[in-house]
Amino acid sequence: MEQDIDALKKKVEDLQHQLHKQDKMASLGLLSAGIAHEIQNPLNFVINFSKMSVKLLEDLQEIVEDCADKLSEDDAEDLQDISEDLKENLNKIQEHGERAISIIRGILLHSRGKAGEFLPTDAGQLVHEYVWLSYHAMRANDKSFNISIQEDIPEAMPKVMVIPQDLSRAVLNVMNNACYTVKERAQKEGTSYTPTISVKVTLQQNGAEGELTIELKDNGMGMTPEVQKKIFENFFTTKPAGQGTGLGMSITHEIITKNLGGQLILTSEPLVGTTFTFIIPVKITK
Repeated sequence: MEQDIDALKKKVEDLQHQLHKQDKMASLGLLSAGIAHEIQNPLNFVINFSKMSVKLLEDLQEIVEDCADKLSEDDAEDLQDISEDLKENLNKIQEHGERAISIIRGILLHSRGKAGEFLPTDAGQLVHEYVWLSYHAMRANDKSFNISIQEDIPEAMPKVMVIPQDLSRAVLNVMNNACYTVKERAQKEGTSYTPTISVKVTLQQNGAEGELTIELKDNGMGMTPEVQKKIFENFFTTKPAGQGTGLGMSITHEIITKNLGGQLILTSEPLVGTTFTFIIPVKITK
């Protein structure tokens, strides 16, 4: 009886810890959205001024060409080389600035929706962003961590109606586990092993209806049949004490099957790897 009470207390403590963690994450989400909004403005200035500078540089090149007969051959060649380098640098500033803007817009989109609210979402972009967010979070804690990420995500997908807050959380939970398991195997097998995570997104369309499939596959430690049976249970974890609450996969299962009305398919084999597949019915927006 005492053991049952102690086990129940432990579960309650774990749940309280998880709820506290979720509250902190919610606050962090609001803070991140605010920071993203503030960063977006100076980035817009960087992009706009780089575009203006490219135009000014083109004007300058025309003036130099008009005065070419007054310059030595070496000076004219040096000016041409410098102009080309400046133009290339400005184009890179613009390209990476626009990439940063797209990431920020994604963060703002995923953070502004109300709980349970379906919004038009670029699912491919969302998956891409949260896969790399998980990887960089792992890298921030362990600089030696490195993996091969193979993506098969269509560049131009129509937007679909999903709950972006929930879908991003599900992707993040699975990706975090994938990073953990390939890291664990890399520590055991060393340089003979190449940690790899594959990500595939597909959308089958039938008019305004569709089926979104997201596949996250790793070549990590894999799971035994016994672990697979318990993986979606609350408080079940294979991680050492203090490294997992045992709620991530149960929450992911609830998000995909209940919140989004889809299926979550798990296949795994020890020392081969694990694949999580989300199959979600979606409405396609114009």
